[in-house]
Amino acid sequence: MKDELFQELSESVKQGAAIVKGTLLPSRTFEFPETEVRSLRERFGLSQDKFAHLVGISVGTLRNWEQGRRKPRGPARVLLRIASLHPDALLDFTNEKIPKAQRLTTHSTGSGKKLRAV
Repeated sequence: MKDELFQELSESVKQGAAIVKGTLLPSRTFEFPETEVRSLRERFGLSQDKFAHLVGISVGTLRNWEQGRRKPRGPARVLLRIASLHPDALLDFTNEKIPKAQRLTTHSTGSGKKLRAV
């Protein structure tokens, strides 16, 4: 390995360690908006049991999210964000259907279908 490349790598490792310790702020961060899980579930018009099954999590996990004891992380957070922006994508994937009575013109899902805002 060339000395210049080694020095650059060594400095990066030192900076990473300082960031983890909290002695250095990262030069960039990535923020993802929080999803309001309860309102999302209510937009789907589903019980906690059915929504948990739809998303592939336990009812206990869903309750913890809704009550603010825990926050969705990683893939679950991404899935909830997709569900909030494009609910039909989640429903198409799981072959679930939203009854027509729950569709209104107040909230666009991006695919022409409307969901009831509770």
